Order: sequence, then structure tokens, then C-alpha cells
Amino acid sequence: MSWAAHPVAGEADVPSRPLDQAEAFEGIFDAHFAEIHRYASQRLGTDSAEDVVAETFLIAFRKRASYDPARATVRAWLYGIATNLIGKQRRLEVRTLRALARHGVDPDVPGHEDHVAVRVSAQSLRPSLAAAVAELDRRDRDVLLLVALAGLSNDEIATALGIPYGTVGSRLNRARRKLRGSLGGVNPMRETADHG
Repeated sequence: MSWAAHPVAGEADVPSRPLDQAEAFEGIFDAHFAEIHRYASQRLGTDSAEDVVAETFLIAFRKRASYDPARATVRAWLYGIATNLIGKQRRLEVRTLRALARHGVDPDVPGHEDHVAVRVSAQSLRPSLAAAVAELDRRDRDVLLLVALAGLSNDEIATALGIPYGTVGSRLNRARRKLRGSLGGVNPMRETADHG
């Protein structure tokens, strides 16, 4: 099979065989399971992530015949499905972020490889940043976290969420502006890197 184990952001991950062949889907699962799981875990916590990831791949498998590689990479398509499912659990995500704001970081966070792969995650956010992210509009939060947690480009986000490219930029700018305002003008990315 010609599947990359860990596709690079922006790298085309067009399958070598049509997805309507069930065997081709095994490669998709192997190539993308870990990163989709990491993304869902960072947004909802490990327990809820299991269900979201399972449902993400189930939906993708059921809709594999309608996947159009000209419209989206497999990676962006999967992140879109996962983000929509997370959106259905947005109350859990907000509760998780608010709990992090009250209680701080969980001392049992994943190992070094996860820390390097994730610049900002719900499990590694400082309490003030977690509280600020929880207050964002769901649509703005989705865009911000697809950049921060998944490393998707604006193009990939537009495709994943089915929104215009310009809307991605607007939502991202609005989210960043609100976060800076909530944090007293501090750049949350710089502060997290300095203290993390």
C-alpha cells in the first residue's frame, strides 16, 4: 500500500485506490487514526474521544463511495467529520475547558511525543487560556482548534468545515482577538510556549 504513516500538513493524501473498495479503507484508518484520536482527545478528553473517533471512521466508511479527492484530502475530510461530531458534544467540550480553567493541567498528560505534536491542547492549556477558549463561539473555536491542534491550513479547514476560505480567516482572526482580549493582551501561543 502507498499510505503515509503520518501525513504532513498540506501534503496530499490521495488514495492509490478508490475508497469505494473496502480494502482501501484499512489504509485510511491506519494512516489517520492516531491523529484524529489525538485531536478528539484534546477537545473532549480521552473517554469521549473514543466514541467520536469510532463514529468518525464509521461515517467515513459508510460514505466512502461519495468521497471526492478533487474536493478534499482524506485528512481534511476526516477532520471535518470529527469536528462536526465534536460540535454535537460542544457542551462537554465547554465543561472540559471550564474545568481546566478551575483546576489547571492534569499531571497525567501524555508523553513527550504528544507534547511535541500538540502546541496547544485542552489538556495542556493554562487555566486562563482554557477559560477564554471555552467562551468562544463554537464556530470560531472549531477553526482555532483545527489550526492549533490539528495543524490544518486555512484551505483544509475551509474544505473540512464546508465554509468559504475567507470565512476561515475571519473566524480565526476573531478568535485570536477575543483570546488576546480575554487574556489582557497576552499572546496565548507565546505564553504557552514560554511556560510549557
